[in-house]
Amino acid sequence: MLAEDVDGVQQKLEMFLNFKNIKTCLKEAILLDYYVSGFLWARGMDFSIIQYSQFMTLLDMLLHNLKALHMSLEDSLKWLGEVMAEIGPSHLQKNENWNIFDIKQANAIIDYLKISLFQHYKLYEFLFYSTREEIVIGAEQMIEVVKPSGGLFPNPLEEGISFDIYSTFIKPPPASDTEMKGLDQEQGPKEPQPEASTSDTDPLVGFTIEDVKSVLGQVTDDILISIQTEINEKLQIQEEAFNARIEKLKKA
Repeated sequence: MLAEDVDGVQQKLEMFLNFKNIKTCLKEAILLDYYVSGFLWARGMDFSIIQYSQFMTLLDMLLHNLKALHMSLEDSLKWLGEVMAEIGPSHLQKNENWNIFDIKQANAIIDYLKISLFQHYKLYEFLFYSTREEIVIGAEQMIEVVKPSGGLFPNPLEEGISFDIYSTFIKPPPASDTEMKGLDQEQGPKEPQPEASTSDTDPLVGFTIEDVKSVLGQVTDDILISIQTEINEKLQIQEEAFNARIEKLKKA
């Protein structure tokens, strides 16, 4: 893994941690980022193989204490101090082979944990303790397609769709000549219809000009009499209204 790039390290750790839903599971994505970031930071520090092992174990133990033991931030800091006292520099230790990290490396580890885990401790607690609603990113829907005429479904209304779609996909094809001949034979010979008279008869035949004038005059007189009667009634009503107003003015 030391020779791998960022994508290679991510793939190796993804296989090692057995994360299979990295693209859909937010929890696995966060944890993978936690370990990948820690490993890349350690590689920048030029740690030895033993130091790599101890540092990655330290990262895993901190998450284990948070997830399984529900350790608070204060308890995690105390636990980190005790562990660093064991694997970090010790002035009482005479054999330098037992000192895994020197003072500079130990301080760098503590500073890294401050900005990576401890600064976002509440968020990691929320990640492990809080239940989240499952986001539905897909849904199955059943769509029934209208079947051709003759089935259980009625034909769609022509007014509900455009004429182009109706004429292209729904309108039944025109019947062929052979089918039309077959229908004519089934229906039998058509009954002969009476021919329309070719001669156009004039409706005024038999009437003289005097007869037409008398009829028109009678109709005109009836219409004028009705109009004159209606006008006289309206004038009488208005005259009565004016007389009533004049009487009121005289009394005033």
